[in-house]
Amino acid sequence: MYKSIQIAAGTRPLQLHFAFAGEKAPKGARGAEALDAARSLPGFKCEVGECAPAGARDLVVGLGERKDFTVARLRTAAAKLVKTLHRRGATAIAVHAPQGLDKRAFDARSLGQTFAEALAIAAWRVDFFDGTAATRPAALAKLAVSSHDKGFAEGMHDGLAIAEGVNAARRLGATPPNVCNPQWMARAAAALGRTVGLRVRTIDFAQAKAMGMGGLVNVGQGSAAKPCLIVVEYRPRTVSRACRNEHLVLVGKTITYDTGGYSLKINNGMVGMKYDKSGGTNVLGTMLAIARMKLPMKVTALLPAAENMVASDSYRPDDIITMHNGVTVEVTNTDAEGRLVLADALSYACEKLEPTAIIDMATLTGGVVVALGHFSAGMFCEHDGLRKRVEEASEATGERVWRLPLWNDHREYMRSPHADILNSNPARMAHPIQGAAFLSYFVEKQVPWCHLDIAGVANVDSANDQFVKGPTGWGVRTLVELVRRWSGA
Repeated sequence: MYKSIQIAAGTRPLQLHFAFAGEKAPKGARGAEALDAARSLPGFKCEVGECAPAGARDLVVGLGERKDFTVARLRTAAAKLVKTLHRRGATAIAVHAPQGLDKRAFDARSLGQTFAEALAIAAWRVDFFDGTAATRPAALAKLAVSSHDKGFAEGMHDGLAIAEGVNAARRLGATPPNVCNPQWMARAAAALGRTVGLRVRTIDFAQAKAMGMGGLVNVGQGSAAKPCLIVVEYRPRTVSRACRNEHLVLVGKTITYDTGGYSLKINNGMVGMKYDKSGGTNVLGTMLAIARMKLPMKVTALLPAAENMVASDSYRPDDIITMHNGVTVEVTNTDAEGRLVLADALSYACEKLEPTAIIDMATLTGGVVVALGHFSAGMFCEHDGLRKRVEEASEATGERVWRLPLWNDHREYMRSPHADILNSNPARMAHPIQGAAFLSYFVEKQVPWCHLDIAGVANVDSANDQFVKGPTGWGVRTLVELVRRWSGA
């Protein structure tokens, strides 16, 4: 729809007003004439996201009944607005914040952030592989957005920074496997990192092998594009008092393509496996947003990147491999590869980075999709403080998480008769929990840890108000919100 959305005062911007159903504009209110003109139009009911022109330079957007207003409704309205703006060929809008809301419940800055986030996320689409036969309308170059409301305008700055991280994650996620392999991912991370001052380095295949990263090495060694561990560091100039001794580590599964290995995916089951890197791309998008917003907390991201292919030197069912922390793993299913690369990254984080908390994100199990569908990510976190932080950030952004149990019984269920543990119990019971139980062997007990299984929410199969078909960047907004709250920014 739009190649970029920027905070700027455009030439003769379209004046954007919000209206609640069944209400007249108070006398003297900003845009009162436009609001009354729109309400007089036959058929305009101020439903959420419904748009009505009010003269040549005014546009009114419905928010439904005032009593039912939520931040989620503003998000929906902003997302729906994009198509109207594109049809009109609008290149600049001046946004008048919704009026008459309880400022204790809906502060202007949060509203501005929500509006800009939703606008920019809805304006993105996968058009960077269009060829000479493309038929879709060309995207407009730029949309300039501004607001006379200071708080709303400041919120829009943050919203666009976060949306930029979300859309960067989506762009990487949508990049096909004939382009994106582990080395390409490392180069892309380095290039993106330079734009915001992130330090990016790569532990290559030989180094990973020397460091005993048996999971990462074995999963990726069958590919001509060898695996690597991408390390992304954010070191703010100033750390807040609340985070003086904190170091958050984010880990994202980055399987650039998953054939299933020798446990081959069949019946067209490989289609869409380019999204198996979504944990890593979304963690990287989070780092970009955190750096752009200059949040005052030390954060490091680890992206274990591999391509799970079939070759003469690929790992097999029945193999026993030794992981970075010395745990031995009997392989029962080469399609349970994500937990192997994550495990080495988690162990490396605990040994080398001195984390005070770890959050990992992965498209890990089909079982979580069966359990929770596309409605929620699965959350496994036995640390009350960290779990509360994740839940509060999730509630604020609308990216839902649902806690699933992780008991010692589940850990024992992963025991192997021939090695320390299995990578997948063939009985398949508690399938989404198996992945978390496996990973728990690679996190030191004293480190607060949260595992997010995003298999059901990482991409959508059909377009909706907010997203085109494809990757969603799920989790970027929640992790940024978590860091913002934790740091007190």
